[in-house]
Amino acid sequence: MTSAGHALPDRLHAWAIRLLRWLREADRASPLSAAELSALSVVVHRGPLSLTELADLEQVRPPSMSRLVSSMEERGIIERTRGAEDRRVVRISATAAGRSLLEEGRQRRLESLRGALSELGPRDRRILQEAVVVLERLLPR
Repeated sequence: MTSAGHALPDRLHAWAIRLLRWLREADRASPLSAAELSALSVVVHRGPLSLTELADLEQVRPPSMSRLVSSMEERGIIERTRGAEDRRVVRISATAAGRSLLEEGRQRRLESLRGALSELGPRDRRILQEAVVVLERLLPR
C-alpha cells in the first residue's frame, strides 16, 4: 500500500482512539472504574459468561478478573449463578442494578455526542450519517 493508501487507515485509527477517549470523559461520573465498566458491558451484551470467558474477552488473566468480579458482586452489580445440571459451572451475569448503571453511562456518552453533533450544520450531519453507514460495513457483526 502506498503512503497515500496508509493515510485513511491512520486517520481513522487516530480518530477512533480520540473519540473513545473523549467519550470516556463522561464515565468519570460513574461509580465504576474503566475496567469495571468494560467488564460489565461485556457481561450485559454477551453474558452470562464463565469467568474464563470474560477474562479472555477482556484480555486479562483469570485471577485479575476474579478480583474484579468479586468486587462488582459485593456491590450488587453482577451475580454468579451455578449451573442447574452441573453445580461446578458458574456463570456471571449482570443484575438489574448493573444494567441500569451501564445504561446511565451510555446515556451520558450519547448526550456528549448529541451536544457535539448539534454544533454541526445539516450538511455535515448528513455526511456523517452517510459515513456511519460505510463504517458499519467495515466491522464484522
